[in-house]
Amino acid sequence: MEENPYLKERVESVEVKPRRVSELLRSMSRTAYQGRKLGEVYEILLKMFEDPRVTVFMGLAGSMAPAGMWKIVRWLVDEGFVDVLVSTGANISEDIVEAMGFGYYRGSPHADDYDLFKHKVDRFYDVYASELDYRSMENLVLEFLLTLPDGAYSTAELLYLFGRFLSGRGIDSIVTAAYRSGVPVFSPALVDSGYGIAAVLALREGKRVVIDMVRDFDQLIRIAEHSEETAAIYVGGGVPKDIINLVTVAQTLIAERSGRRDYYKPHKFAVQVTTDLPQWGGLSGATLEEAVSWGKTSPWGYKATVHVDATIALPLLVHAIAEEVVARRPKKRLIELLVSASG
Repeated sequence: MEENPYLKERVESVEVKPRRVSELLRSMSRTAYQGRKLGEVYEILLKMFEDPRVTVFMGLAGSMAPAGMWKIVRWLVDEGFVDVLVSTGANISEDIVEAMGFGYYRGSPHADDYDLFKHKVDRFYDVYASELDYRSMENLVLEFLLTLPDGAYSTAELLYLFGRFLSGRGIDSIVTAAYRSGVPVFSPALVDSGYGIAAVLALREGKRVVIDMVRDFDQLIRIAEHSEETAAIYVGGGVPKDIINLVTVAQTLIAERSGRRDYYKPHKFAVQVTTDLPQWGGLSGATLEEAVSWGKTSPWGYKATVHVDATIALPLLVHAIAEEVVARRPKKRLIELLVSASG
């Protein structure tokens, strides 16, 4: 009988036995549905981290710090698994609350929110935060901004200086780790966070700190141009995902203006952890396959999306990486392309 071309690789049922997280994820990659996709994301991450030519961009959306995820991101930065971080302002401000010694608290999505308001408690779904602790973080950012000379800064420049400031205070947040490791941190919507509150308060005190977003984007593009190849890790979607995607498009358009036709430099590797779906037409849910049509991801590269809550996927993926990737990736210290070591 002629072999059926569709019936070649069997689904392998998961055996219950003692094993490491990395072994479980490899087993899941041979199952189905989102379990398979989570396993595939893990296997692509391993390939990504093994390729020395690749600059790894991480897009971090949402508000992961109150959910207990920020130390995972800090570890990735410290260990050299992330070369460039592009984040919402929330993720790189709300982590500072805990790094300052305050905390977040397990709560209920069914709480009386007016009663929480009266007690100065802010709610993130099932997590509570003290409004007063949050203001302490914003006041710390304000204190930092007031130390700066008036002028224009990209977010990477501003956050590099802030990382140095926090390091001097012994506050070990994500941007502190980035400062320590030479990882540029970009936040294209930085004012949509505690940084924005602090910046307005500084402005009312006469401090003129201007965020130059065109300079920000240009610096991101220059890092990609400097890189032999690029890769993307998307946690959620939003602005961080879009701007990392647009870095590839910008290189094509810049090349065309210099006379190079049909120049494309898409991401060689791309993985995404998201709960958004493609049928609504938004970028956050857009598939990595759709991105091929824009020249954002390679048709011949490695890509996988898993539709799962990041608070489930991140701990599993990163613990598996910690188990299996013994050799630390050499740090590229790309911040040195943007600002001097002396700041």
